[in-house]
Amino acid sequence: MAYAALPDRLRAHLRRTRVFPEPGTAVVAVSGGPDSVALLDLLSGLAPELGLHLVVAHVDHGIRADSRTVGQAVRELAEQYGLPFELGELRLGPAATETEARRARYAWLTEVRRRHSARYLVTAHHRDDQVETVLMRFLRGSAPAGLAGMPARGRGGLVRPLLPFARAELAAHVAARGLTMHEDPANRDPRHLRSWVRTVLLPLVVERLGPGVEDDLLRASGFAAAERCAWDGVLELLPRSELHVAAESFDVARDALARYDNALSVALLRAAARRVGLVLGPGRALRLLRLATRSSGRQMPLGAGWVAEAAFDRVRVSRSVGCAAERVVATAERGSAPFGGFRISWELASAPERLERGGWSTWVVGPGWEVRAPRAGDRLVPLGGVGRRPLRRLLMEARVPRGRRATYPVVARGKTILWVPGICRSADELPQPGTPAVRLNVVRDGEP
Repeated sequence: MAYAALPDRLRAHLRRTRVFPEPGTAVVAVSGGPDSVALLDLLSGLAPELGLHLVVAHVDHGIRADSRTVGQAVRELAEQYGLPFELGELRLGPAATETEARRARYAWLTEVRRRHSARYLVTAHHRDDQVETVLMRFLRGSAPAGLAGMPARGRGGLVRPLLPFARAELAAHVAARGLTMHEDPANRDPRHLRSWVRTVLLPLVVERLGPGVEDDLLRASGFAAAERCAWDGVLELLPRSELHVAAESFDVARDALARYDNALSVALLRAAARRVGLVLGPGRALRLLRLATRSSGRQMPLGAGWVAEAAFDRVRVSRSVGCAAERVVATAERGSAPFGGFRISWELASAPERLERGGWSTWVVGPGWEVRAPRAGDRLVPLGGVGRRPLRRLLMEARVPRGRRATYPVVARGKTILWVPGICRSADELPQPGTPAVRLNVVRDGEP
């Protein structure tokens, strides 16, 4: 294939698919192999018209003895294009598995993206990678959504612009450009599952069924992707489900799940999970469906920090979090701090004429307040109420799921509770209207 053809085809592909819908910074993951070197060369030529500012990121896993040499070669390549360079030295050791290396790599790349406030994280996954992924997932018994393979755009700004292009044409582009590249021997080592699929299984399948079998696998992947997209759309057509989606959680009406056919309810739960980045297999989705019939407060772990809970008339799925701090104490007149799934901010402001009993903002008198978790025996006098009420009862009446009550923020001064954000302002220590006070604001799950 002629060298000039690939940039033109990639340009046409990017215009058609709009995988870079807006300008911004893009962190380009470059391993030093022919695929990622081709990606960097192609994107460096297209970046001005796409409005992209590229940052080259290379991960030295510390698995191979010559990994430092590869890192230096990628650094020189970045300098050749006049691009900033980031090196991650993970020191995993030669015993690290594919899975361990992948998780550590993406964790570091995500941190680089955060530090650069980058809109995109770009990888060099290509057509051959997609074929291998679909075949591996089929062998592992993946459901149709898994057989859809890798999307061109993923969560966390992940972009895979080279999926339509074959490994061979990317290697030819690198050779034609005379670019330095380093092939990782692990890519041909059959001890690794993907390498075994690439070097042993796929050649046998192609030998028996012909080269068209790869197109057949990709066609099946396309059908699965269309079905996955259709199920995602069905969520909007089932109003009885009352689906609510937040940053890292979703919840759905329990009675709706009970009314639907099991197969429909399982598909609904799996599609909702995809929206928050949770891979929910059919088996776990069925167990989650059974949880919907259990008493309120029952919980079920879903792996990777995700937990499901039957909470009143809802089934709630969320990533479990502990408190980001045991307590938050203001050390300045203005500031903010995380606390579990919340963020607390404060500033000096005059107290208003009237305080709300509920709501997510309030005013307190002077310093000495703190944010902490609920404690056994906590009680308060609600604003406008009579008598001291147990905090646990207020949390329950506010329909806070049992699994979240232990990390719910409470603003207190000593043993006196001043405010339970979003639930109840105490009648204690109210500032006089117009006097200097501290205004507290709380954001939950990224929403006010």
